[in-house]
Amino acid sequence: MRVAVGLVLCMFLASIPIASAQSDSTEEEWPGDPIDSHIHLTWATLTLDVNDWADEYPEIVDVTSVGESELGKSLWVVRLSDWSNETKPNGDIKEIVYIDGGHHGNEYLGTALAYLSAKWYINGWAEGNQEAINVLQNTEIHILIMLNPDGNDIDTRWNINQVDLNRNYDHYWNTCPTTQPGSSAFSESETSANSNYMNTVVPDADLYVTMHTGVWIMLYPWGKWPDQPSDWELYHQIREDVQENISSIPIQNANQGLYPNCGTSRDYGYGVMGFPTFTFETDDEQFVPGSFENLNDRLGEEMNVMRYLIDNVWYWRARLDVQSIDIAGDSLALDISNHGQASTSNATLQYLASSGEVTWTSSTFSVNASNTSMLEIDSSNLSLEDGGTWQLYYQVRVIDAARWVTEPIDVEANITTNDESSSLLIGYGIFNPIAIIGALAVVSLFKKDEQDEE
Repeated sequence: MRVAVGLVLCMFLASIPIASAQSDSTEEEWPGDPIDSHIHLTWATLTLDVNDWADEYPEIVDVTSVGESELGKSLWVVRLSDWSNETKPNGDIKEIVYIDGGHHGNEYLGTALAYLSAKWYINGWAEGNQEAINVLQNTEIHILIMLNPDGNDIDTRWNINQVDLNRNYDHYWNTCPTTQPGSSAFSESETSANSNYMNTVVPDADLYVTMHTGVWIMLYPWGKWPDQPSDWELYHQIREDVQENISSIPIQNANQGLYPNCGTSRDYGYGVMGFPTFTFETDDEQFVPGSFENLNDRLGEEMNVMRYLIDNVWYWRARLDVQSIDIAGDSLALDISNHGQASTSNATLQYLASSGEVTWTSSTFSVNASNTSMLEIDSSNLSLEDGGTWQLYYQVRVIDAARWVTEPIDVEANITTNDESSSLLIGYGIFNPIAIIGALAVVSLFKKDEQDEE
């Protein structure tokens, strides 16, 4: 009897018109329809929406297909930025955020969060929201909203080949207890297209978030191991910031916070691509009958977390800044700061001849996250010359897969050399130490001649 009553109740709730079930919000409403007592967005509706966005806001929205599903549906990526400028207003390269949703076709709230992440910045730009404008002027946001459109449209976790797409990535593929990982890593067109986009379009991303639905939690690497990842400082700092200021959502290592899992896009993004990555598991009440309220309200807290991650993306890597270089004999004292929240473990200081050739490289050194360090380095093989310059060479995160960067040191940095009697600025051109020493020698000769004449 209870089963029969429950079925009748579910059918009744599912028949309620969406307009009456949703709150009276002036924000953009989720365009989906109720199915199996939860909100569902079809691939056809998504296709219309993203192309409408591109037509209405061409200055910030670009839509492209990264490939096709096994049944031939386009995998749409919405690319958001102020496209009137290739760089930030100050001329620096824009940070890159990559987001995907819908690996599992029946996890609709993960798809919804990806959709709403795009829509929040589009609406904000249109309304003159300064946070949205600042982000889009300084950042590129790439969002693949629905990776598994075939599974989405038939309300199943798997793709049409009955493969779990989030076990099909080439990172320890099929080495954990799992089901349906596919015949090989990247055997499915959906995961192959997603990884190709990571490798060719956003290889330098400073944040990757993959969105799912289930237990309310954010998961960081690793899924295969209970050990903390190399960049644990970064993940722990983000957890502290989020839980103190935004949301009580748990943020844990995936193996401990959920269960052992291998071949995931999260661990591929971190372990192979070197991105800082999260699996964002949204609202765990997806399947509660009649739970199709306004998604802006339901996922508002999750969107606040996403806004924090995107707004602060500049900090999700090491950002080294030389404060001073002091050379005394065969020793070099390096005062260096890290403005980012990720450590680096194998940085070097390099000296370049006027021709641009690297003529000296220091031993490697580490700089911890959000830290200032004073380092003593052997400089016995360092030879300075007129027009020489300095640069840093380091990885932006500790993980081996992290990208390397070469960054020139500001010419206004305090660079000095000391001998027994003087402290001289190592500058450029006329301020080169060789030029200065020569000038002092000339002055000394003039003084000697004057003394002889007297």
